[in-house]
Amino acid sequence: KVQLYKRTASIIFYGTDFRAYEAPLPRLRHQTWALFHEESPMNNYVLSHGPGIRLFNYTATFRRESDYPLTLQWLPSLEYLLEPVAVSLEEKNRLRREGLAPVLYMQSHCDVPSDRDRYVRELMKYIEVDSYGKCLNNRPLPEHLEDTATATGEEPGFMNFVARYKFHLALENGVCPDYMTEKLWRPLHQGCVPVYRGSPVVADWMPNDHSVVIIDSFPSPKALADFLKRLDENDDEYVRYLEFKDPRRITNTRLLEGLDSREWGVNDMSKPNYLNGFECYVCDQENARLAAERAYRKAPQKTQPPQRKMASNSHMGCPLPSPGYGDIKDLPADDGWLQIWPQDYWQSLDQAEGLESLIRHNESDPSLLWKHIQNIAVSRARGKH
Repeated sequence: KVQLYKRTASIIFYGTDFRAYEAPLPRLRHQTWALFHEESPMNNYVLSHGPGIRLFNYTATFRRESDYPLTLQWLPSLEYLLEPVAVSLEEKNRLRREGLAPVLYMQSHCDVPSDRDRYVRELMKYIEVDSYGKCLNNRPLPEHLEDTATATGEEPGFMNFVARYKFHLALENGVCPDYMTEKLWRPLHQGCVPVYRGSPVVADWMPNDHSVVIIDSFPSPKALADFLKRLDENDDEYVRYLEFKDPRRITNTRLLEGLDSREWGVNDMSKPNYLNGFECYVCDQENARLAAERAYRKAPQKTQPPQRKMASNSHMGCPLPSPGYGDIKDLPADDGWLQIWPQDYWQSLDQAEGLESLIRHNESDPSLLWKHIQNIAVSRARGKH
């Protein structure tokens, strides 16, 4: 309803729910579109293609390049990182002697673009991993922790249970620059060492250059396993990864400035949440744009017409999913991951181009998307696209 109001200057879309075949059409010339997308890139690959992200004038995403970055959305505060180690190294070593594995894997969302289970399955050949979730499960959770809500809410019993492990496998469900979740920040908070794959530029945000083990720094799962075994057997080397608990050892000014300058809070009643903050940002941008348009109409010879902002690929731009381990050409044709995620990625490009075409042709019926996609495919086959 409100899209058709003359006074509706901008529409904010929630990225996970944005669908090309449901877009409010026609796109009115006096309106801008804003994108709020803090969730995984896997939720909507339309936004990872140029034609998809260029539909938006303002963005709030996990990428630092977006207009209103949500990069540190899963890190409540610096104090969260500085919390004392939850389980001492002496206690962890005692538990190791009693048979606890050095590495924890806790994952129940299994079929994801990052294909993390394939990597972990290979890693398990070379080092002991206790896996409690539905994915690669080899250990039962204690009965009182079986409700997964205990994990999302950081329930103390659950947190104490996982804090016993020296290393936490922290593999995001999608790989994209700056996409970092609680899988990374929670082990740091607890005083465990994250073994991480996700954002390829994760080192840019770590407390120092010695607080996380980055999977892609190792040529193979076996090489990673050998490294973790050495750390497990060497207390002095292991404890170096926890030195950031002393604030004097946090040397990353980007992290400190990012936490200090963000105007929204996480569980902080003294600051707006990031959605309200982005709404205010869009309002400010729109008021400035409308004021500039009025000034131009009054004195076109004295002022320039305002240029519309447009998002670029750097505001999202997540790469084509690749196998968690091994080469894509070696996967069998009936591989479950292969049949889903690369296809989803390229089909999303079709949808992004189709919606761009609908808007260019001033269409008012989004169900014509499929016809436009077909026309683009025919043009491409004829060498015209």
